Amino acid sequence: MPSYAELHCISNFSFLRGASHPGELVAEAARLGYRALAITDECSLAGVVRAHEAARAHPQLRLIIGSEFALPAYRLVALVQDRIGYRQLATLITVCRRRAAKGCYDFSLDDVQRPGIDGLSQCLMLLVPGESPCWSPNLNLDLAQVKRCQSLFGSRLWLGLSVLLGPDDALKTELFFDFSVRLQIPMLACGQVHMHARERRALQDVLTATRLNRPVADCVAELHANGERHLRPISTLAQLYHPDLLANSVCVAEQCQFSLDELRYQYPHEVVPPGKTPIQHLT
Repeated sequence: MPSYAELHCISNFSFLRGASHPGELVAEAARLGYRALAITDECSLAGVVRAHEAARAHPQLRLIIGSEFALPAYRLVALVQDRIGYRQLATLITVCRRRAAKGCYDFSLDDVQRPGIDGLSQCLMLLVPGESPCWSPNLNLDLAQVKRCQSLFGSRLWLGLSVLLGPDDALKTELFFDFSVRLQIPMLACGQVHMHARERRALQDVLTATRLNRPVADCVAELHANGERHLRPISTLAQLYHPDLLANSVCVAEQCQFSLDELRYQYPHEVVPPGKTPIQHLT
């Protein structure tokens, strides 16, 4: 049985998109024998604390901290490698949220070059297809976006292929293999996970309708074609992906060593004259 790490997974902290709690996602990934699970809520780190707490009961599962950002044709996923990467990602999220209305964010690839974000130098980056139910990309636009990401992230960029048994699978696969060969960008398997189990499909549809403020029956074009965006057994994934794509997911996961346990409260340095303690100076 091959190994697998799910590197693109949103929870219900991606408001009105994800249909499962972080703890449910962690427990299911551990049950399925995944090597790692990345919680990558949209422009947010809100779900990672509960995922971290749940992961304590499953030491065999590595929890990876990350976040996703929307581009015109893609989702850009950042995966934290170390504490510096966590700071860079948190800074990027803050920048994107502060300049938009509450509940929204404004992201541009130019943002990653800001001071304090430093090109997300300590994060690994995935470029995955956008979420439209039938993905019909513009080849020139898509290639330009991929090249821009490659120029920004270099060897830290991976193409994330999602085979979701939908009408656009063949198109996505052909296009990504072409980009991978043409631009020499490695590929890996990822699931664009929105729920821990297929049974949440109905809830996920309701969340989509709520987000669009329309009845479910009027949202057919926007709903996902099926319930494949859940954590699937590795045996099922092995039938859908080339073994190298599954192995590459584990390769990336092993480079992400950061844990929230590394974070500690850091009291700022006291500004006092040389040779005096803070209480002496205060007195």
